[in-house]
Amino acid sequence: MALQRRIDVVLDSVKRLLRIGATANLLNLLQKQHPADLAQVFDSLLDTERQAMFSLLVERSSRLAMETVSEMGPEAGARLLTGRSAEEIAKLLQEIPSDDAAALIDYLPEELSVEVLELMRRRESGQVESLLEYGEQTAGRIMNPQVFALNEDVTVGEAITALQGSRDVEMVFYLYVVDARRHLVGVTSLRRLLLVSPETPLKRIMTPEVTSVRVDTDQEEVARQVASYNLLAVPVVDEENKLVGIVTVDDVIDVIKDEAAEDLLRLAGVSGDERIATPAVESLRKRLPWLGINLVTAFVAASVVAMFEGTIQQVTALAIFMPIVAGMGGNAATQTLTVVVRALALGELSWSSARKAVIKEAVVGLGNGVVLGLVAAGVAWLFRGEPMLGLLLGMAMVVNLFVAATAGTLVPLGLKALKVDPALASSVFITTFTDVVGFASFLGLATVFLRYLVQVQ
Repeated sequence: MALQRRIDVVLDSVKRLLRIGATANLLNLLQKQHPADLAQVFDSLLDTERQAMFSLLVERSSRLAMETVSEMGPEAGARLLTGRSAEEIAKLLQEIPSDDAAALIDYLPEELSVEVLELMRRRESGQVESLLEYGEQTAGRIMNPQVFALNEDVTVGEAITALQGSRDVEMVFYLYVVDARRHLVGVTSLRRLLLVSPETPLKRIMTPEVTSVRVDTDQEEVARQVASYNLLAVPVVDEENKLVGIVTVDDVIDVIKDEAAEDLLRLAGVSGDERIATPAVESLRKRLPWLGINLVTAFVAASVVAMFEGTIQQVTALAIFMPIVAGMGGNAATQTLTVVVRALALGELSWSSARKAVIKEAVVGLGNGVVLGLVAAGVAWLFRGEPMLGLLLGMAMVVNLFVAATAGTLVPLGLKALKVDPALASSVFITTFTDVVGFASFLGLATVFLRYLVQVQ
């Protein structure tokens, strides 16, 4: 909370200084802030204010400006850069690591990104272009190719000297050991270097079992490995096991944060890359297809209701309680779906190990249905004075909450097995299941026991 209050104070000061044109004071304030804090300030400004502040930073402190842009994320950062010339953008991108630069270029308009890449190639910045050749959301795309590694025949003394002279490499947490063809053959800690004789070759002290990832490994799997093995960094190798880069823990934290936000958005049928600052037309384009699918499934549920139109005409009170059955089923399914999608994302659940999870969620759904069904039955009885109506409502809730929990487990598992993102597609199918089963069970039971119901007008 203290950090947020401080950022709020900085934001108010920035707006005031921009308004009165106190450029020198504003610059002095900005240069005292961490790029991550400045990114939050940028996000809270109007477009004109954001551009003015960015232009000031570019003019006086381009490194701080680009570090702030990197913290904002590639989509928002690219929008700040888009209005500038390719020459200027190429120069500014030299201020940040190549993996961050590649992410920003990926979000620039196509013609502009081609120009920027061409200019950077002339300046011998081919690393950015090589990163863009790897698939999105893979280890190759997020890695930093400037990784510190030494030959296995190098002595400890030579390694320490080389470490002291390194300046342009990624933060060194481990010393990776390679052979003459740059195959990754081992790793050693910096602490180990200080505890052995300077004449000792690295191959004598290295650990040959190295946890590494391939360039095509999904970034979520990279994050899982770093978290599982408590690593500060993980080396990235190509198909020949040659060391080509490194993914550090700060990149992994960004991946975890982005993937969590993406899954949350997709559960609501929203594109994972949409942000609050995304233009309205773009948001419309991304949201409309899934809302259209939801509309189709809504008509499916409506067609189920239409099948029992005669029953509803005879017992109009049924129309009052129908939304309760469907709504409770939808809420229960969302709870199950959230737990299951999270387990799938973390690698805790797969189709082969799903039996226990399905049984557990089915039991939970059945238990919820019994308890809530009894409560709903009692309320309906008291509300309408019709015990049979309450009994049918309770029975329908037991059925629908059981189905909701079971479907909430099986649907994302099935989609995962079919290589479809369960976070994106599950909610559409689950909504259909709970609506159709809820309406069908309640109205179907009412039709079967219609002669026992007293018509309530």
